[in-house]
Amino acid sequence: MFGQSNAKPGEFQCDTLISNKTTLVGNIHFSGGLHIDGQVKGNLIAEDGSNAVVRISEQGRVEGEIRSPRAIVNGHIEGNLFVDQHIELAEKAKVDGDIHYTAIQMVMGAQVNGRLVHEARMETKSKRTKDAAKATSNIESLAAKATVNASSSQKSTGQASTAQASTASKAQDRAKMAELSKG
Repeated sequence: MFGQSNAKPGEFQCDTLISNKTTLVGNIHFSGGLHIDGQVKGNLIAEDGSNAVVRISEQGRVEGEIRSPRAIVNGHIEGNLFVDQHIELAEKAKVDGDIHYTAIQMVMGAQVNGRLVHEARMETKSKRTKDAAKATSNIESLAAKATVNASSSQKSTGQASTAQASTASKAQDRAKMAELSKG
């Protein structure tokens, strides 16, 4: 069961076990097989590029986000799941959150209180981080350009207003001079 390196494809290899008498508070970063019989209050995050699988048994409960290539759920999850290879929802599974998946297997009796979001190929965390940084940079660049444009617009508007005021003042002066020369 633990550390078996001769597991066949499709079989579950358990490297880490959270027993039914355990409550763990905090995020878990893992690779390999993670089996949860107890309770976890935190996020479960598989190592990028790993072939990790998380298995939540009937008495298992997770309050947090799960990110893993594969998941087998028969317990209760309060949070979103991001599974980029395969997720299996067994008969007693209850998910209160959205499931982002590429392949799903759902047995009659499983409950999903959220959205099922099919994604052709999910991105890795590092790519999402790079994309978010790029988007932030683009937003900052656009904000800087908008500030420069607004500033130059205000300057040109100010120059135009000054020129208009000067022209109006000269016209008033001419009108006064014309009245004085009449009188």
